[in-house]
Formats: sequence, C-alpha cells, structure tokens
Amino acid sequence: MAQNLTSHRPGLAVSLKLAAIFLFVVLGALVKATADEVPPGQAVFFRAAFAIPVILVWLALRGQLRQGLITTRPGYHVIRGIMGTTAMGLTFTGLGLLPLPEVTAIGFATPLFTVILAALLLGERIRLIRVSAVLIGLVGVTIMLWPRLSGTGDLQDGAAMGALFILGATVLRSFVQIHVRRMVETEHTAAIVFYFSLTAAGLSLVTVPFGWVMPSAQALGLLVCAGILGGLGQILITSAYRFGGASLLAPYEYASMIFAVVIGYVWFGETPTLVMLAGAGLVIAGGGLVIWRERQLGMERAKTRAVSDPKAG
Repeated sequence: MAQNLTSHRPGLAVSLKLAAIFLFVVLGALVKATADEVPPGQAVFFRAAFAIPVILVWLALRGQLRQGLITTRPGYHVIRGIMGTTAMGLTFTGLGLLPLPEVTAIGFATPLFTVILAALLLGERIRLIRVSAVLIGLVGVTIMLWPRLSGTGDLQDGAAMGALFILGATVLRSFVQIHVRRMVETEHTAAIVFYFSLTAAGLSLVTVPFGWVMPSAQALGLLVCAGILGGLGQILITSAYRFGGASLLAPYEYASMIFAVVIGYVWFGETPTLVMLAGAGLVIAGGGLVIWRERQLGMERAKTRAVSDPKAG
C-alpha cells in the first residue's frame, strides 16, 4: 500500500511549483528553438512520448503504478487527450510565430475563460468580483492581441495567426480544466497524468502524413529534452500540491512571465513591447483577482462545513 505523504510544508510546495514552472518555460523554449525545422505535430509526439518513461518510473517509486494504469472511464481520458493534445499543438505552432513572453502572457487568460466556462457548463454562479476580474483580464487580452490582429505595429510574418493559435490553445486549456474537475471525481491523479501523455503521443501520430521530418541531431536532442522536462515538470507540480494547497500555489504561476522574459531575451533576443506588458499586467490582475476570490470562497465553504459538522471543533 502506498504511504500517504501529504503534509503542509509551504516552503517546499512553493519551491516545487517554481521549479516546475521554470521547466515548462524551458520546455517551450526548446520547442521554439526547433520550430523552423520540426512540425508542431512531431514536436507534440516527442513532448508526450519521452515524458511517459519518466512518469512510469515516478509512479513505480511512489507505489502508484497500478492506479496510473487502471481507469474506470477511458472515454474521459480520450476526450481530455483530444482537447489537451490540440491545445499543445496550437501552442507549439504559436511558439514558432510569436515571442516566448507573448505566448506566456496570452496563456495567463486560461483561468479567466475557465470562470466563464464554469458558469456556462457547470452552472456555477459568478458574481460581481469574478465578473469584474474576467472583464479586466479580457481587456488585457484585447490589448495584447490588437497590434497583431489590427495590422498595426511591427509585425512578423504569421504573427496574427500565431496570436489566434495561442488564444485558441488558451480556450481549449480552459475546457480541459473544466473536464478534469469532472474526472477527479472518479479517476486517480496518476491515471490522469499517465493517460494524457499516452493519448497525446498516439494522437500526434495523426499528423505524420502532414510532413514529419528526420530532425538534425541538435533538434532531436532538444525535443527529447523537452519530453523529459515535461515529465519532470508534471511530477514537480503534482508533488507541490501534496505539500501546499491550490490557493497558496496559484499566484506563483505568474512567475513564468519572469522566466519567459529572461529566457526569451537571452536565447532568442526577444524584447517585450510596452503594449504587450501593459496587456499582460491587466491579465495578471484579472487572474489574480479570480485566485483571491476563489480563496475567499474556499474559506467560506470551510467555515460552513465546520459549523454544519457536529464533529468539528
């Protein structure tokens, strides 16, 4: 029987979350570095396939290999795999067309779209604070996308399509988050992690007829590293939530912007524009307000349970 190692260690939780975020940003940079040579579908295959051995070893060491291989709802994993793989493919396509910090900043809109979808699909009630947060964030997204979609500013070839690809990936990731909320009711976290990598690797093979290539040794090495880092990042972020709650860790997601700006400048010579930074600031403000409100609601629900539970206190 696997030992329950869950405990409240906020310092360790934050360190693990930041390490995971850093690895995911580096992963994006590795994929971006190969974008001129390797098509996005092939990059998705390497990202997913080379994460699988890392995840399997992790599950075995934790004594959770059985949970990671057994599922009661395989159809849920297929749906999650289709949405997640498509989002990954769109993101990898966008990475070849846009600066790394801009891709990261647009991705911050995911919790905003998740709030909207939760209201539409799950019937969750959203009131003034979260409505205001979503509006602030959407204004920020509009500011970031406007130079790309309006035909103004210093545009790169394909930048408008790149912005749309990343926006589409962001919306799809919101659908994934809503879907995973349902999955965790019956599926073990280990199974969700493992089967996503497995289905993503399989689904990416659909893109073989669209021009897979024999990558150079350098590109091959970068893509293999991307897959390994993806597996390690997933392990670190999963472990982080064993030692700290979501409300503690959620704000640290925005550290990825710092990592993306530094890596984008050092590796690719990319300098974020003031317009992009202004839009990103509003998206972060909106997302931060959503996180704060979710934390307040969680505290209120905990108090309600404590009052209604005769064994509490």
